Amino acid sequence: MAQINPLSFVKPGKYESSRFEKIHNVIFDNSVSGSIAVAHEIAELIKAKQETNSYCVLGLATGSSPIKVYEELIRLHREEGLSFKNVITFNLDEYFPMKTDNIQSYYFFMQEYLFKHVDIASENINIPNGDCTVEESLLLCSQYEEKIRNYGGLDFQLLGIGRTAHIGFNEPGSHQNSTTRMVTLDHLTRSDAASSFLGMDNVPKKAITMGVATVLEARRIVLLAWGQNKAEVIYETIEGKVTSKKPATYLQNHPNVTFVLDVEAASLLTRINTPWVVDGCEWNSDLIRKAIVWLCKKTGKSILHLTDKDYFEHGMESLLAIEGTAYDLNIKMFNQLQHAITGWPGGKPNSDHQQRPERSTPEKKRVIIFSPHPDDDVISMGGTFDRLITQGHEVHVVYQTSGNIAVSNDEALKFAEIGLVFDPQNKTYSEIVEFIKQKNSSISDSIPLRNLKAQIRQKESLGATRFLGLPDSQVHFLNLPFYETGTIKKSPLSKKDIDLMIAIIESIQPHQIYAAGDLADPHGTHKVCLDSLFMALEEIKHKPFMDDCWVWLYRGAWHEWDIHEIEMAVPMSPNQVLRKRTAIFYHQSQKDGVMFQGDDSREFWVRVEERNKDTAEKFKDLGLASYAAMEAFKRYHF
Repeated sequence: MAQINPLSFVKPGKYESSRFEKIHNVIFDNSVSGSIAVAHEIAELIKAKQETNSYCVLGLATGSSPIKVYEELIRLHREEGLSFKNVITFNLDEYFPMKTDNIQSYYFFMQEYLFKHVDIASENINIPNGDCTVEESLLLCSQYEEKIRNYGGLDFQLLGIGRTAHIGFNEPGSHQNSTTRMVTLDHLTRSDAASSFLGMDNVPKKAITMGVATVLEARRIVLLAWGQNKAEVIYETIEGKVTSKKPATYLQNHPNVTFVLDVEAASLLTRINTPWVVDGCEWNSDLIRKAIVWLCKKTGKSILHLTDKDYFEHGMESLLAIEGTAYDLNIKMFNQLQHAITGWPGGKPNSDHQQRPERSTPEKKRVIIFSPHPDDDVISMGGTFDRLITQGHEVHVVYQTSGNIAVSNDEALKFAEIGLVFDPQNKTYSEIVEFIKQKNSSISDSIPLRNLKAQIRQKESLGATRFLGLPDSQVHFLNLPFYETGTIKKSPLSKKDIDLMIAIIESIQPHQIYAAGDLADPHGTHKVCLDSLFMALEEIKHKPFMDDCWVWLYRGAWHEWDIHEIEMAVPMSPNQVLRKRTAIFYHQSQKDGVMFQGDDSREFWVRVEERNKDTAEKFKDLGLASYAAMEAFKRYHF
């Protein structure tokens, strides 16, 4: 096993890499290595307590952030003999109302991800009771606090963080002296939980949570944050003022707290995002590009209007010392950005490809577009997809998962009832109709219902690809096994998943691969699908056809590449924007009240059009040509 980097707390006044930071933090390359380090700190604490014959009192969190921590603790138990017999646990929170046997309950979560896999005594497990009346909750919350005190308080508290900066379910407005109580959940918190509950309407509006004061009384606190989705709230928490509007900022007052972050979650910290503001930095091409784009935004100027004075006044004088005058540097950067813009995503025939992001040869390329769900292709790169077909390339679209879980029961019921109109004796349709009408949120979809939902999404996809002119023979549905669990919780990637990815790549032998590089959620389907591609590429990169294969990453409807990251920008005319919109409209089950809307109430076609328009505006503001919209890509080197 790889060497574990220990998490050692550093006292305030000693840890700051910049004057802006007020909470100790450690940044890991990825969530897995960070989670393993945290798990080993917990394991060492458990063993230290065992040596003194003492209880180890742990405060535990739920959600996606701690899953890998729990996986490593289970491994340590099974493979290295770590015992949990002296462990007492207190979970942060539970939805209200919520029965323990509901698959969305945190009781169920903890059993699935930790407790049933280790030797912890059931009487040592404490989780707030969501299956009670409002009146009963007052006494139960008081007893929860008393029980924590009777065990001498929490030795260690594990936290995640919500985008409202909540810890536990202490939403904005929570007081620093608050204790365990019932709370009303913020709309954004409920929105983030919608995927787990198969829709916003099913998410409880209340919860029971440990209070801020209860958390702050823990002797040691470790907070986990993974992914770009958490970058803004991490920046505000570590560098902002202490305020009840951002409850996690109360952690600035704790004497022994560490934030454990991955690169994406830490990306907006000042020393990471704009290191030239903090201190001298080692300039490279990527950082220079980022800094100049930042300087344009800061000054409100286009690239060619920047002056030596602008560079000096914003901490970038060392860059001029390396590169020369602002004039020379501006011209160089302007040309770099201009060369990223192309109307020929497959390469322009008979052109100097040194001035373009893609090769001019071969003139007609074999292309794979990997789409995690059956609509990410047209949502994220529908204009480029259309352009590749129009320009004569052999395009294949590969849908990695069925996306069946994103089809609502109401939508499936409509199709099942239509089926019964034409075939009244069809037992499958009859069973589906009966199942939907009797189903409650704690029961997983039946296999026939899952199959129907998968077929709905498959036929919608074919409608979109036919509209763009792609033959059905060049549309592939992998249905990767990791996804087909029938529940929000997915299986880990397996050899079967990777073998399916390898097989489709080897059969097509592409010159270009497009894939979703949206890493906002490190435990989401996009991330798993991207990992499956990377693992497949690692196994076959030595094969001769891979020498001529380039990989381009696009992003989904949630985020876009920052301008300095974009290596290929494909402009779209107003007519192409309308064609992309029409292709998206074929995915009817994902329109008008889509299940996983997130905190953005706009439909996907609206948000993606505005995102593409915004990308074009940003290039225009830098002094480049003006377009109606742009799709953006970043190259992945394997």
